[in-house]
Amino acid sequence: MTHLRSASASETVDRAGARRRPGGRTERIRLQVIEAVLLELVESGYDALTVDAVAARAGVHRTTVYRRWRDVGGLLADVVDAATGTDWEPESTGSLRGDLTALNRQIEAALTGEPPVTAALIAASFRSGKASRALQRFWDDRYTRFEVLVRRAAERGEIPAATHARHVLVAATAPLYHHFVLLRMPPEPGLADRAAAAAAVAAVAGAFTDAPQNLP
Repeated sequence: MTHLRSASASETVDRAGARRRPGGRTERIRLQVIEAVLLELVESGYDALTVDAVAARAGVHRTTVYRRWRDVGGLLADVVDAATGTDWEPESTGSLRGDLTALNRQIEAALTGEPPVTAALIAASFRSGKASRALQRFWDDRYTRFEVLVRRAAERGEIPAATHARHVLVAATAPLYHHFVLLRMPPEPGLADRAAAAAAVAAVAGAFTDAPQNLP
């Protein structure tokens, strides 16, 4: 899972809990609540998201939710942390450009899919400190996992060994977040591929090392 999924809420919850020990009333309640948070957030927005509404949709007593999650921020943070814990790994295509393109296409799908889980959670993170901190943990986890793409390219001799992986990855993915999250623009054909190609070309030229090569 590249991202905070924008497939169905049920699928998100299923995958988020995949690594945890199946069974057990506590875990079943947690997954019911996580799914309820996603559905409420997507359908009604952050302002209408309440502990009582989540409890009612999840079919659990409100005191159970208050005792474990305390408030809306705690609920949102647990949703994001559940996604962080999945065992997703980036695709390997044999080239840095191919790997970045595959990554960007997955991110684009997450940012434009229905229901808009990813967009809703990102928006909510600007309203909740707990959600914001959880989302920061998520980004750090994902970009750390993405770094293998750059390491593989360096091992193949495609790019300089001293290339900063995080810089390459931010350069490749930032145009998508700018386009969809900041500008809130509709999908643009080829955007994911162009952004990936531009970052790959710059990496090959040494733009992401401490001492960049002579660029054309």
